[in-house]
Amino acid sequence: MQDTPLTPRPGPAHPALHALMLALAFASVAYHLWLVTAGLIPNLTSRPLHIISVLPFVFLFAARPAHGWRRGLDLVLLFAGLAACGYILFNQEMLDAQYGRLRGPLQHAVAWLLILLALEMARRQVKLAMPTAAALTLLYGLFGQHLPGELGHGGIPLASFLGTLTITEGGLWGSLTGVSAEIVAVFVILGAVIGAGEGGKGFMAASVALAGRLRAGAAKVSVLSSALFGSISGSASANVASTGAITLPTMKRLGYPPAFAGAVEAVASSGGQIMPPVMGAGAFIMVELLRTTYGTILMAALLPAVLYFWGVWAGCDLYGRRYGLEPMKAEEIPPFARVVRLVLFFLVPFATLLGLLFLSGTTPQYAGGVATGAAALLLLFDERLRPSLARWRHRLANAAIDSARQIATIASIILCAGLIIGVLNMTGLGVKITSLIIGLSGGNLWGALLLTGLACLILGMEVPTTAAYVICVAVAGPALIELGVDPLQAHLFIFWFALLSTITPPVCGAVFIAAGMVDAPWLRVAWHAITLGIGLYLIPLAFMANPALIALESAPLLALLAGAKIGLGIWLVSRALILPAPLARRALHLAGGLAVIFVGGF
Repeated sequence: MQDTPLTPRPGPAHPALHALMLALAFASVAYHLWLVTAGLIPNLTSRPLHIISVLPFVFLFAARPAHGWRRGLDLVLLFAGLAACGYILFNQEMLDAQYGRLRGPLQHAVAWLLILLALEMARRQVKLAMPTAAALTLLYGLFGQHLPGELGHGGIPLASFLGTLTITEGGLWGSLTGVSAEIVAVFVILGAVIGAGEGGKGFMAASVALAGRLRAGAAKVSVLSSALFGSISGSASANVASTGAITLPTMKRLGYPPAFAGAVEAVASSGGQIMPPVMGAGAFIMVELLRTTYGTILMAALLPAVLYFWGVWAGCDLYGRRYGLEPMKAEEIPPFARVVRLVLFFLVPFATLLGLLFLSGTTPQYAGGVATGAAALLLLFDERLRPSLARWRHRLANAAIDSARQIATIASIILCAGLIIGVLNMTGLGVKITSLIIGLSGGNLWGALLLTGLACLILGMEVPTTAAYVICVAVAGPALIELGVDPLQAHLFIFWFALLSTITPPVCGAVFIAAGMVDAPWLRVAWHAITLGIGLYLIPLAFMANPALIALESAPLLALLAGAKIGLGIWLVSRALILPAPLARRALHLAGGLAVIFVGGF
């Protein structure tokens, strides 16, 4: 593995613009880390400042900047957004006294501008599906009183409707935006800082040392490295592009079928979003929505995530038997001393994070901030522990730019989701959808789970997992809870099913990326991905039938027993799907696996 290049991330070609981008990136990082220790700051101060910090990375310093007249439009949108957020920031005391009702044409103009800005930011970052859903929700809020029957609402005065969304904490500036500013941003920075140094090499070296000598060793290395890297990146596509750049050529060189190699990377990388501690920002949003502790979410999510990667590991082993896949060559296994040195680059920040969380009782954002500081100090050293100030500066620049861009993406998603949640709360649409789900399912829990899972799959096809989770849990979560599901179970179920579209046709984004990297037909890659990632479909249903699986914190023994039972069932199902055998034997393994998972739940 080569050293990290000492060049900053791609940016504007003009030196002055590049310097401005770098300065704003460092300012964004500094602001979000400062929030960790700043104490109590009014929400209509911290949250508009959060959006102000990300606007340049949406409209001016995007990964693919516009040219020509579009560049001029971007500048107009940027300064209009800065002005609108600045208006909220500097007039918050006056706005607080208005109790969510706009006054005068200027405030109406600012409100419309903020709403259009949120829609356009989401369109830039995650394409059309999410802003379209938000626009339809807004239209319902504006004109839903004209709909007949129970679907309609009583009507909301325009000044109150727009005001609640834009000058109070009931829409754009709600608790979700607070989570983005105060918690998610810190962990995005932590992941970027670890990734800018030797942390990525550490993940890979540890994975090769642990799994490289086993059957289908290169595939199992992909599983371990993706679990480790994904735990901080939380992005399936980023995971495929980073770990896949190393594991996919290795698998191809060892003679692995290309479709299988691509599927391994797609499935393993998708699991990063369900692997604690970050879970693609989902963990922190669950904390806010459930009003619980971060430790509770982490402990509940841990065993299901481990089972998911166990299922992928078992599938790789079974495919190894089917295709005769050999271990990696001895010369490709790194020496023990090198592994120990490299492991320090991610072990130190992780140990700092988890130690502060569980031993000192600090907040997640404070622990993340301290761990970021430890990771930033480690950027000074290369893998032989030799310091270099020049290398440190370049790595810090890369980490700052990556952080600012990722924070901008997440903030755009959450800001748009805030519009949807605000309208649902004002109009009671969420209650109506809850009644519809219960009615369609006939009051049957498994029918409601099927409807909810289908909605998550469809919505997840075009919006990121976190956004799909936020929207689905707002409209379908109450229905599951009303049918007797524990709130934490309902949230985890919806979060997992929001992830299905990463490997499930017709969209399956992670599959498309991996298929392109190995030059294999995407449908073949998708089929292998479904068989390897069968746990993604079964485990959410399994912890509905076995609630003890997510009770590791309160009932560890029962949780481990449930985990062992479900792990055996997943292995039997994987064996039925992967290994060639007479149809009757495969059916027996399939039926036995499903029975082990779902019958006699804990």
